[in-house]
Formats: sequence, C-alpha cells, structure tokens
Amino acid sequence: MNSFSTVSLKKYSIIFIVLMSFFSTQDVVAQCAMCRAVLESEGNQSVAKGINNGIVYLMAIPYVLIAAIGIAIYRKMRKEA
Repeated sequence: MNSFSTVSLKKYSIIFIVLMSFFSTQDVVAQCAMCRAVLESEGNQSVAKGINNGIVYLMAIPYVLIAAIGIAIYRKMRKEA
C-alpha cells in the first residue's frame, strides 16, 4: 500500500467515526435537581422539553469549540510538516 491510500483510509475512517457518533445518539434527559423539581411540579411538558433542549445545547457548545480548536491545530501542524 502506498502512502496516499493509507492517508485516504485514515481520513475516511475518521469521517466514518464522526458520522456514526452523530447518528447513534439517544435522547438525553438531563436536568439539575432544582430545575427538575420545579418543572415536574408545574405539569407543563412543553416547558420541561424546552429546558431539556436548552441544557443539551449548552452542554454541546464546549465540545464543538474544543473540536474546532483541535482541527485548527491539526491543520496548522500538518502545514508545517
């Protein structure tokens, strides 16, 4: 195998793993104890669902930023080599 096919195989493997991680997620129901107690006592499910979605979005932002920084560093190092 030449070096082009090895690099190509690694690239496709990484793309495959990233795509599978996006498509294999399950619904996450995460809340702090106080938010959960308040929302369960109200009985309004649409508000509870909105709070859950907000928590998940806030949790995802740091991971997206870290991934973007990692990709930028990887590309910078790859150009220098």
